[in-house]
Amino acid sequence: MSDQTSAAPLTQDERRQHLRRAVIASAVGTSIEWYDFFLYGVAAALVFPQKFFPQSDPFIGTLLAFSTFFVGFASRPIGAIIFGHLGDRIGRKTSLIATLLLMGISTTGIGLVPAYEAIGIWGAVLLTLGRMLQGIGVGGEWGGAVLMSAEWGEKHQRGLVASWTQFAAPAGLVLANGALALMTVLTDNEAFLAWGWRIPFLASVVLVGIGFYIRRGILETPVFAKMKSEGRIEKTPVTEAIKRNWREIILVAVLRTGQQTPFYIFTTYVLTYATQTLGYTRGSILSLVMVQALLSMAVIPWFGHLSDRLGRWRMTAYGCYAMIVFPFAYFWMLDSGSLLLVGLAIIIALPIHDLQFGPQAALIAEVFPSRLRYSGASLGYQLASITAGGPAPIVALYLFNAFGTSFAVAGYVAVTAIISLIGLWMLPDRSAHELDEH
Repeated sequence: MSDQTSAAPLTQDERRQHLRRAVIASAVGTSIEWYDFFLYGVAAALVFPQKFFPQSDPFIGTLLAFSTFFVGFASRPIGAIIFGHLGDRIGRKTSLIATLLLMGISTTGIGLVPAYEAIGIWGAVLLTLGRMLQGIGVGGEWGGAVLMSAEWGEKHQRGLVASWTQFAAPAGLVLANGALALMTVLTDNEAFLAWGWRIPFLASVVLVGIGFYIRRGILETPVFAKMKSEGRIEKTPVTEAIKRNWREIILVAVLRTGQQTPFYIFTTYVLTYATQTLGYTRGSILSLVMVQALLSMAVIPWFGHLSDRLGRWRMTAYGCYAMIVFPFAYFWMLDSGSLLLVGLAIIIALPIHDLQFGPQAALIAEVFPSRLRYSGASLGYQLASITAGGPAPIVALYLFNAFGTSFAVAGYVAVTAIISLIGLWMLPDRSAHELDEH
């Protein structure tokens, strides 16, 4: 049975079984895609300045590496448009399989790009192309993964089931950092820079094969199946989403600002800041980032569950308030010179950020009508990649270089949290609705 539109209605036990499969397929597949995406971010901080921009001074080399990193964010809305259209026209499952394959091909290709000494600036060009394809893939992934879980779930558990897609982000970060940390242990610095960093990129082909196998076995969501049987499929869902829900798309991007910015400060910029400015070893900081991501994996489903009990607006607001204050404590601890305080700052950063991140998937999915949900949710979510997530390491690097103090970076993060609060206050609350009601 490949589609429930032609089958008898599912029993409650069958629905629960398919919900579990959908959640697992979303979490595992999205973890693999985030592994691919984050792998580039870690390598951009630790490897690419030396391998692809060796004639630049350290600041310019890092800035150039983060600029190619940003390309992945700039192309994410393109992925939202392409796969949002497919997801609302053909189905969530088909779109998800396509994004997974695209990510695997592009990540493996990045692992094969020759270094500067072999082909000069063309290495950076190929990196940029691979990063652009990664961005298109991950730009289409999130919306489909969230809907695959949320549209199978019941209203009273929507925050929890949708949060497993959010869980995939730190899971991918653990895989990416863990893979590079393992290669750091297995190779000396010369071998790591020569070929060791490439192995995790090439390993993506194996992980994508696993994800593809899992996703092939899931059914289409009952919400999409119902739309299809009733003939409610939009011919041009992206155009209609922009026409009818442009306000919600913009507000979702605004809402994401105070979550996207600190995420990439806490997971990407910190690798450069702690190693190049504070002088800590690459291995020690990678290990701490892995610990924070493991803790994040534990708290995200819990915060998603709490949003079903306390309300998604309230949980998200708590997270915004915390992110107005915490960045100043974070950089104070990093600059303290105490390894204990540095470790504490890094480890607790993502869990505090997750007060916003855990409930976010359900909150955003609920905003859009079912026939435009993949397109609208994906566009709003991914636009923040251009305005907040992608520029975050570059802006942080510039602010620290310009002002000579990390508190300029902390102020930047705090302002983004205030922006998110404004977006939250203006978004409609549809958490009491069924996902096929509007």
